Amino acid sequence: MTEELAPPLDLGEARATPKAKWATGIALGLIHLGALAAFLPMFFTWQALLVGFFFYYLTGGVGITLCYHRILTHRSLVVPKWVEYGTAILGTLALQGGPIDWVSTHRAHHAYSDTDRDPHNARRGFWWSHVAWLYEPNPARLTRAEELRFSPDLVKDPFYRVLDRIPLLLQIALGVVLFMLGGWPFVVWGIFVRLVVTYNVTWFVNSASHMFGYRTYAAGDLSTNNWWVAMLAWGEGWHNNHHAFPFSARHGLKRWEIDMTWITIRQLELLGLAKSVKLPTPAMMTRAANRLIGAAGQDVA
Repeated sequence: MTEELAPPLDLGEARATPKAKWATGIALGLIHLGALAAFLPMFFTWQALLVGFFFYYLTGGVGITLCYHRILTHRSLVVPKWVEYGTAILGTLALQGGPIDWVSTHRAHHAYSDTDRDPHNARRGFWWSHVAWLYEPNPARLTRAEELRFSPDLVKDPFYRVLDRIPLLLQIALGVVLFMLGGWPFVVWGIFVRLVVTYNVTWFVNSASHMFGYRTYAAGDLSTNNWWVAMLAWGEGWHNNHHAFPFSARHGLKRWEIDMTWITIRQLELLGLAKSVKLPTPAMMTRAANRLIGAAGQDVA
């Protein structure tokens, strides 16, 4: 992530007393309750299960991981506008906020990772970094003015300004389409179950991948490489690699660190739909690994 895309905030600026966002917490609770309907036989069909997995991949794997994260937040690659906009719509259907909201929060996370200015600071505990930061009083939650400062590249695009306002409308429209195609089973699995799975997989990147796993590179924070999060989150669990090289389109930097999103990016390259794909050089990786070894030596001493 470049400094131009994420200007640092003034740490001395006055901030309003944070308020709880209980509406967000209640909405998340209701979505999780709705997903429990999947355990009732009347709401299960194999077609509905496939629909849920299909949209889990489209909205989580393509929309959030590829578009919101690697294309928009870090500008790790360049794709044609129709690909960028199309995948951004899929990201909005993940119901994790619009692109300006999501990207700004993630850029702030990198700017202040695991400090008091990190919106989901892992030093405050697993539950906080997993989900509580979304609805409890959070002094690091970005104001709208701060979001505009963190994402000027998106704010100047009318498409993203509109998309930032309509996540719920798009979700309702998808629910109506699914109901028309397959009734309530499609809605339960394609909306509620899919949202719950995608939410928690994304949140595990913020929580588990800052607490459990191994570190290959010095990143200046608690980020770790967590294999099971990487398997669930389409490669996002190789989080220490990512924090060491935020610009990199590839997160699984070892041969055995499977990164499904990187495989997708390579396929886009072969089709001529991805260019300017950014990767760390071997020298950069060696220096970051050596800094970690040096820091470990200092701790021992």
